[in-house]
Amino acid sequence: MSPKLKDEIKQGKPFESLEAEVFLNLVRTADALSRGGEEILKLVGLSPNQYNVLRILRGAGEQGLCCREVAERMVTRDPDITRLVDRLERRSLLTRSRDSKDRRIITVRITPDGLKTLKDLDGPMEEYNRNRLSHMDKADLRKLSELLEAAREP
Repeated sequence: MSPKLKDEIKQGKPFESLEAEVFLNLVRTADALSRGGEEILKLVGLSPNQYNVLRILRGAGEQGLCCREVAERMVTRDPDITRLVDRLERRSLLTRSRDSKDRRIITVRITPDGLKTLKDLDGPMEEYNRNRLSHMDKADLRKLSELLEAAREP
């Protein structure tokens, strides 16, 4: 077990496997990296998942996406995309409309207020991400990204 992780979580006994140690290191790192971003989002009253929805919709452009497509693109899964959309719609950050041909399909689109909110967050979030990982060189960051993608393979 790595001494740093062991000290951080005040773990005295070894893990049952290297895989268990790696998994805990991933969870611990994800938590550490996301905390500062969450603080930035709190300033504008957004959760990380709400922020993710807005970014997805900004990328989708004027045509928007149906709720199912938004849910498929989420970085972290949220079982209740409808409730997320409800909250963002109440804040006028997105709109939703029913398809005229198939009323079961609901398309969501980002509003000008949603775009402005994201624009205001772009700088602080990019600066946070850059500063949080600035101690790592580009080659290490690329390798880490590749390793994380490999870890998600079945």
